[in-house]
Amino acid sequence: MSSISKNASADLEKSPESAKRRNDYKKLRRRNTLTFWSFVGPMALGLLVFVGIPIVWGIVLSFGNAQTTITPTKFVGLSNYIQVLSDPQFRSSMILVAIFAIIIVPLTLAFSLGLALLVNEVKFGRGFFRTVFFIPTACSYVVASAIWKMSLFNGTSSGFMNTILGWFGVEPIQWISASTPPWYWLVLVTVRLWLQVGLYMILFTAGLQDIPPEVYEAGRIDGIRNKFQELRYITLPLLKNTTISVSLLCLIGAFQAFDEFYNVLGSASGSGSGNLSLAMPPLVYLYNMAFSSQNYGVGSAGAFILTIVIVIFALLQGKLTGSKK
Repeated sequence: MSSISKNASADLEKSPESAKRRNDYKKLRRRNTLTFWSFVGPMALGLLVFVGIPIVWGIVLSFGNAQTTITPTKFVGLSNYIQVLSDPQFRSSMILVAIFAIIIVPLTLAFSLGLALLVNEVKFGRGFFRTVFFIPTACSYVVASAIWKMSLFNGTSSGFMNTILGWFGVEPIQWISASTPPWYWLVLVTVRLWLQVGLYMILFTAGLQDIPPEVYEAGRIDGIRNKFQELRYITLPLLKNTTISVSLLCLIGAFQAFDEFYNVLGSASGSGSGNLSLAMPPLVYLYNMAFSSQNYGVGSAGAFILTIVIVIFALLQGKLTGSKK
């Protein structure tokens, strides 16, 4: 009986209808595969060409002698890494960018969360205010830095800030050329705040809109009487994940600071380093090492050291803020 059923099933598989179904299934799989790679293929190719290969080649350069060439002439081991770590200027740049992160991360969190809370309370025109505060995010760092340097914080008496201070009898301040007091920190911090607060405000706004209104109603029943108590006992605890994400993104962005330092403190004519000696972050140091001194091996080694430092700080931040796996 079993042999008869096997023969019947074999005949069924050989039938024209079964063969047609198999052919249709194969055509469908080929069509789906072609559709998938037509969408994913260009992105995968772009990641390979513009991300994967440069990273691999950067690793090769960091272990080779690549002076005035992007083709290593010989393997030098860890000597490029040792040279970077032994350079006092690089160590000073790492300390400076850590100070910059300590200043900019809390300020960004405070301003972006404050704006998100204010915008979230608006009953009419909420989309308008979100757009207005988000527009600076679309502005170029180079353009914003030029405006801060040449207009708002111009060291002459005609500069915007010096004009306002002049109304109160204050003498013009050299904002970006004097090391004592270090007024250039005010310029660097304010331009970064103006450029990035809008983006993080949008993230906090999304987090606020994720909190169910029933939670606040339950809080009022349990004894919460004012907005401050709502913020302390409901809003901030429920925004913990958003806060961790924003602080992590802000920390990474702070360690990757380049444009505002280079364009605010650099020479306006493009010749010379200008006032970069006052505050040189790691990326500016590596830029000068790779493209001014044309030592691509040492520049690549420093870039990977900076990457490791960013990863360590990100992990420490996640540990300290209590983020779970």
